[in-house]
Amino acid sequence: MSSVTIYHNPRCTKSRQTLTLLNEQGIEPTVIEYLKSPPDEATIRALLKKLGIEAEQLIRRKEYAALGLPDSNDPQVLIARMAAHPEIIERPIVVKGSKARLGRPPEQVLEIL
Repeated sequence: MSSVTIYHNPRCTKSRQTLTLLNEQGIEPTVIEYLKSPPDEATIRALLKKLGIEAEQLIRRKEYAALGLPDSNDPQVLIARMAAHPEIIERPIVVKGSKARLGRPPEQVLEIL
């Protein structure tokens, strides 16, 4: 069985709900508090591939705007900004093997378990 990882923010309700849901499924995931241990650009690219989404879909727009970052739709620019400012990364992200899902809503992660 493939291990499960969650990119987690303990202050986020959806992130906490997703972690609880995993635990209720008998899963003790590897927890990465991504604000303390930000993913690098290569990791973000890998996550995007596993999620099957574009970089702009992984951006938290409110946090992005609050930082005063200029608009961009260049995936490389957005990936670099996510690596530099992990608070703009949508959360939580659950990874199992070659697949990943955003826990918004938390039940969405069940698709890959």
